[in-house]
Amino acid sequence: MLKIGDKAPNFSLLNQNGKKVFLKDYIGKKIVLYFYPKDMTSGCTKEGCDFRDHIKIFEKHNTVVLGISCDSVESHKKFSDKYDFPFSILSDGAKKIVQDYGVWKQKNMYGRKYYGIERTTFIIDEKGKVEKIFSKVNVKNHIKELLDLLES
Repeated sequence: MLKIGDKAPNFSLLNQNGKKVFLKDYIGKKIVLYFYPKDMTSGCTKEGCDFRDHIKIFEKHNTVVLGISCDSVESHKKFSDKYDFPFSILSDGAKKIVQDYGVWKQKNMYGRKYYGIERTTFIIDEKGKVEKIFSKVNVKNHIKELLDLLES
């Protein structure tokens, strides 16, 4: 797992429009990089809509929002179009980046073990270093935590 102060692993992934996005393209801006389990599910939809509804505040603080899940570009396109997301959601179908960031974890639901993304948000500073990590994110209060951090 990454630690505060580590250099954020670079990546190039396709967004919902099929455009290649490189983390290094955002050097000079703060990045909110959030990993979420699955398009079109209740928690992930609420989280994405919270980012959408507060995007102007993030932009005011020179901050870019990027979401990542293992869903396909096509799934991301439907998800983004349905909820009008003004930011990139990136497809990590190969599960390389979720592993690089340490968010691909064994989970347990109703006694069944499986691997999936543990909802996690990384704040990456303008120089590409990890500034803050929110693990096992509670969607209900997460946007407030992030905005409080930005505005402090």
